[in-house]
Amino acid sequence: MRLLLIHADYIEFTALEPAMPNPERIEGVGKKERVEECLVAFSTVEKSDEESPEEVAKNAAAIILEHAAAVKTTKTVLYPYAHLSSSLSRPDAAVEILKMTEDALRGSVEVFRAPFGWYKSFEIRCKGHPLSELSRTVTAGAKEAAAAEAEAEATPAEGSEFLVLTPDGEEFRIDLASPETFLKLKVEAPLIQLIKNEAGMKEDRGAPAHVKLMKKLELVDYEPASDIGHFRFYPKGTLIKDSLEELAYEIAVKDLKAFKIETPFLYRLDEPDIADQAAKFREKDYRLTVDKKEFTLRFAGDFGLFRMMKGVTMSYRQLPVRVYELSPSFRLEQSGECVGLKRLRSFTMPDLHCFCADLEQGRNEYTVLFRKYTRLTQSMEIEYAVAFRVVKYFYNEHRDWFVSLLRIVGKPALIEVLPEMKHYWVLKHEYQAIDSVGGNTQLVTVQLDVEDAARYGIEYADESGKKRGCIILHSSLGSIERWMGAILEQAARDQARGKVPSLPVWLSPIQVRVIPVSSTYVELARGIAERVVAEGFRADVDDREESVSKKIREAEVEWVPFVLVVGEKESASNSLPVRVRGEGMNVMDFAGLVGMLKERVGDRPCLPSYLPMMLSMKPRFA
Repeated sequence: MRLLLIHADYIEFTALEPAMPNPERIEGVGKKERVEECLVAFSTVEKSDEESPEEVAKNAAAIILEHAAAVKTTKTVLYPYAHLSSSLSRPDAAVEILKMTEDALRGSVEVFRAPFGWYKSFEIRCKGHPLSELSRTVTAGAKEAAAAEAEAEATPAEGSEFLVLTPDGEEFRIDLASPETFLKLKVEAPLIQLIKNEAGMKEDRGAPAHVKLMKKLELVDYEPASDIGHFRFYPKGTLIKDSLEELAYEIAVKDLKAFKIETPFLYRLDEPDIADQAAKFREKDYRLTVDKKEFTLRFAGDFGLFRMMKGVTMSYRQLPVRVYELSPSFRLEQSGECVGLKRLRSFTMPDLHCFCADLEQGRNEYTVLFRKYTRLTQSMEIEYAVAFRVVKYFYNEHRDWFVSLLRIVGKPALIEVLPEMKHYWVLKHEYQAIDSVGGNTQLVTVQLDVEDAARYGIEYADESGKKRGCIILHSSLGSIERWMGAILEQAARDQARGKVPSLPVWLSPIQVRVIPVSSTYVELARGIAERVVAEGFRADVDDREESVSKKIREAEVEWVPFVLVVGEKESASNSLPVRVRGEGMNVMDFAGLVGMLKERVGDRPCLPSYLPMMLSMKPRFA
């Protein structure tokens, strides 16, 4: 079935004469019908609908009810309309499906149905707001519509305009078909590269550098006994992953006071809302059958969260309500699309959803999140570009607000201006990292959702006690695995420019390595390492029977940021020779070393090491 949904001030229609030999029987030929403040569903029943009429009718009713709730109307008009498809069902089947749709709607909204098989005159006045016109394709499984929606999500909207907006409020219009319009812009290289990628100027590229680095540094590797896009994390890689997860937790729960929840990975596909959501990722969801029931592995944390929030009682006084979940998620990407840590089939998303009373509170909350995620990204020591995707009317109404956001980040942004809404959000932004081969990877994102609260029945009580739908902000600092890949890619980019590659000190699996010049000084080295650990940092001791030069070389290969070689001189004084990666030798006392560690780590999490302190006790994992 094809639907064209119009939120109308009114519709008037009159059945004039039969359009087929046996039209639906009616009373009052020539009588004018008028329905005000309604959602009009122009409906075309297709031949394929005859295979599962009950399910098609149920799905059509669900879509109509969802949109009626979104536009806040309690009246719907089913209007047979044969002009939305060339593959029409039999007339008797079409009437039956429309009646079943009407029955499924009745009780939830007031339903009016125009007669089938008649030539009708009609007059309608569309309200003209962003949600007032919407088209949908309905099938038993909703797969065709889902495929179209997924494809639309992945490509720029037809009619999109592109511009660069600066923190000073200057706009530069960009024609992606004419490279000279943006190659001359005086903006940072990551933004130029992102614009090139948006324009399709993608050269042949090899594998991103992090694929080799993650193995070389003994962090992450492919798991041959699993599916493609699923990884094993060695102790060092697990520590980095856990540190990033801890950072996400601190921002969401400790700083923003979000409620932490946990929901299942596995969901039944005979639940209508789950089936509808799963259908949005056609051929990208893992499915399995248990006890003759079909299940899907979630591809995002929204599945359980929205079902949970539907049953939550909230007051306007409590908003914004923030809910956080660390969401292991699964997407059945094409095997050729899986590239290292950049695109996986199994990944971890720190999801923060904020439920707001109205658009004004939603914009205020957006600013809070923008500021938090900007500070985070700037501290991660990577190069990135900023991109916004925004519906035209919203950009025009709030342009000054966009400029204020860019003043927070301190750099220009690419703005894709969409001619109309095509998703549940009216605005989203992304921080895009650029890898060593010129590709871009989405990290941070925030989406301003104006539809899903109505779709899933998530409401709060306003000052008068009336139930109202929320504005929802979907946000994340980005998948943990992508962040790991982006940090390694930045190191590779630095190395290509002649710099010493390194990890941020707070993420370095070992932050201090102490090397005794001989076995005589192993206990001295251990004592220093233990003092470092007592200060809250990670340290180990290379007590193996190897030469000092080889031990130093191996510490360099492992990218250890601080290396101390200790012997007789150090045992007799308070001075420590500290090799700082990329900076050379520094002589300082222990307090100076701790001070430097505190400065480099800052307020970031610093988990204990997952490996033995003595290298002679450490197994090799790769």
